[in-house]
This record gives sequence, C-alpha cells and structure tokens, in this order.
Amino acid sequence: MNKAQLIQRVARESRLKKSQATRAVKGLVRTIREALKLGDKISLSGLGTFKIKPRKARKGRNPKTGETIQIPAGRKISFKPSFSLKRLIKSQP
Repeated sequence: MNKAQLIQRVARESRLKKSQATRAVKGLVRTIREALKLGDKISLSGLGTFKIKPRKARKGRNPKTGETIQIPAGRKISFKPSFSLKRLIKSQP
C-alpha cells in the first residue's frame, strides 16, 4: 500500500473527504517525523512503538576494494510491533 492508497482507505474508513484524509495522513507523518527527530518515543496502541536507538561506531569493509573503513557512530530508527499486531500477522497463512 502506498501513501495515495492509504489516504483513500482512511477517507473511506473514517467517512472523510479525500482532502481531509490527505491532511490527516500528512499531519500524522509529519508529527511522527518531528517527534523522532527530537528523540521522542511514539507508541501507537495496536500498532507498535517507534524510537531512536544509538548505534556504536564500528569497522566495516569497502566491498569494492576490500579496504577496512571506520563507520562513525550514529542513530537508527527502531520499530517494535505490538503484541496484537504480532498475533494478527502470525495467524495469517
């Protein structure tokens, strides 16, 4: 499902006009992005939790030359699905 399909589905499920659903979806995405940028944790009941985790500096290898390189420390986005979402996915064939 892409963004346009999501907007269409939200409009249908919530009985909103497509323009209202577009604003709602875009607002949700913008809010999640801003919260993650600030390092906040986002928990959505029935879906899961988004949060930022630190990543340690590590050694890597340039696949083209085989040369060892140093990869700097950074941050990564982590998503942990809720128990109900895990159960839903496991029950599907």
